[in-house]
Amino acid sequence: MRGRVPRLIVLLLSLSLPCQARAGDASVGSADTAAIRAVISDQLGAFLRDDGAGAFADASPTIQRVFHDPATFMEMVRTGYQSVYRARSVEFRDLGMMESRLIQQIYMTGPDGIPVLALYEMQRQPDGSWRINGVSIARARPGRLKIGQPGVAARAGAG
Repeated sequence: MRGRVPRLIVLLLSLSLPCQARAGDASVGSADTAAIRAVISDQLGAFLRDDGAGAFADASPTIQRVFHDPATFMEMVRTGYQSVYRARSVEFRDLGMMESRLIQQIYMTGPDGIPVLALYEMQRQPDGSWRINGVSIARARPGRLKIGQPGVAARAGAG
């Protein structure tokens, strides 16, 4: 139960607070797509190195306010998001809008060998850079999932 409270708080905050910028505010071109993938890849690499400061730096200001410091953030990811924390394989899928949020889909396999679909909500910062504003994960179903399919997200919180 303890691990669920921070994830619930992040979900509620991400739904209630306005993002600084959304994909609809400006076109998301190939440079933005590459930047988004780079931020996510950087954070996944930081998790593998147990680099809390590096992983925390890729999280949005909203996520940083919720978790306050890298150690608290890493504990939440370590205990609630093993498939993200120790991803064995990562495959970037669609990038698009879902419920007015820019979502990068990633098919990944965690240390348990179970494939999941991670939905990364991305947030553009005032300087034009991208940060991770939350992650929802669900056990992956066979076949290719598309943005907007109902029922793909099961948990939210890591960012």
